[in-house]
Amino acid sequence: MQNSKLTVIEHPIIARDLSILRNATTKTAEFRQALGRIATILAYSALKDLPLKEKEIQTPITTTSGYDIDTEIIVVPILRAGLSLTGAIINFVPDAKVGHLGMYRDETTHEPVDYYSNLPDNLGSSLVLLVDPMLATGGSADDAIGFLKKQGAKHIRFISLISAPEGLERIQKKYPDVSIITAAVDEKLNDDAFIVPGLGDAGDRYFGTD
Repeated sequence: MQNSKLTVIEHPIIARDLSILRNATTKTAEFRQALGRIATILAYSALKDLPLKEKEIQTPITTTSGYDIDTEIIVVPILRAGLSLTGAIINFVPDAKVGHLGMYRDETTHEPVDYYSNLPDNLGSSLVLLVDPMLATGGSADDAIGFLKKQGAKHIRFISLISAPEGLERIQKKYPDVSIITAAVDEKLNDDAFIVPGLGDAGDRYFGTD
C-alpha cells in the first residue's frame, strides 16, 4: 500500500517474519534474523529511487557505461533500537555515513527524552534515513525529525518496522514532506502507549535485555 508519502510494504517474507517477531516465545537469535530480513526489504524500498550518475568503466572485453549513486546518504538510528535497522542499509550503501540520536521514553509521560546526538556534516545536501523499529506515539520520530531539520536536513525519510495509526497521523500532519516506509500498520496504542498487537519492546528483544 502506498500514497504520496507513506509506503506500507506488503511481501510474503515480511508477513512470515512479522509473525516470528510478534511471537512472545521467539528467542533472541531468531528475532534478530527475522528483523534483519525485514530490514533488508525496507532498505531496498527506501533506496529504490536514488539518483544515479553515469561513468565509463572497463570490462574485460570493452568499455561501457556504469553508474554511481549521485547523492550522499546519512543513516540516523534513534538509539538504541534503531541500530537493528542500520546494517541492512549499509549493506546496500557501504559508504553511507551514520549519525546517532539517543532518546528514551519517559514511562510517565510516554514522551521522548534526549540524551545524546552525534551527526555527520552535510545534512543539508544528503538523503537522511531516520530509522526506528517502532512508530508508536510518534514522539521520538517527531523530536528526531525536528532536531534534524534544525541541523539543516532537507531530505528525510523515516523507516520503521511497525507503525501505529496515532504515530503516523502525528508525523504526516507535522512533517508532510517526510516519506515514511514501514512494514506494517497495527491497530492502535494501548493505555501504556505500546502498539497493539505489536511485538513488545523491539530494542529489548533484539539486544536480549527483555
